[in-house]
Amino acid sequence: MISLKQITKYYSTRSGQHCVLDGVDLTIHPGEKLGILGRNGSGKSTMIRILSGAELPTSGRVQRGMSVSWPLAFGGAFQGSLTGLDNLKFICRIYNIDYRDKVEYVEDFTELGKFFREPVKSYSSGMAARLAFAISMAVEFDCFLIDETISVGDVRFHAKCQYELFEKRKDRSFVMVSHEAHNIREHCTNAGVLVGGKLSMFSEIDAAYAYYHESIGN
Repeated sequence: MISLKQITKYYSTRSGQHCVLDGVDLTIHPGEKLGILGRNGSGKSTMIRILSGAELPTSGRVQRGMSVSWPLAFGGAFQGSLTGLDNLKFICRIYNIDYRDKVEYVEDFTELGKFFREPVKSYSSGMAARLAFAISMAVEFDCFLIDETISVGDVRFHAKCQYELFEKRKDRSFVMVSHEAHNIREHCTNAGVLVGGKLSMFSEIDAAYAYYHESIGN
């Protein structure tokens, strides 16, 4: 189980402190599929980063009883001067995994060919996203974090990612933030809506969307 308790997050701006999250409570159970809705700037990505541990809240408490991924397809932790293979080795060491068991899987899944052994700084954004997604699948987590999009690569590769995550790992938990209604309706069992820093939870997806559209005036 993962829980956020009374999470607040402030950012400093030229006009003073800006509150992004205001007393957010959230519990994620094993196997739960949660969608988070909210307009741009509502704090969705901030909440994802706090869940992952990449960012700390201003106040409140995060408890993690499950392993949590970084946001899928996010390559911000890659060292650009290292190759894709060397980045895989480094990340596997962090998670105490034998990289030799993962090389063939990541190399095949990413379809990077010779570029798997070239510096990541030479990659296009799509190539880096494919590497990040593949390493996320190779490490294996109890809960996956999906920030805005899982559209990695072309249509064929995107379908491959969907199968890898939603079919082969359908027993895992995930938290998805997305503006695409079909993604959350297709894959999530419940949803929350972030408005004004407050999180409202709904057991029915349609009720969450009704509240979301009401909150943005549509």
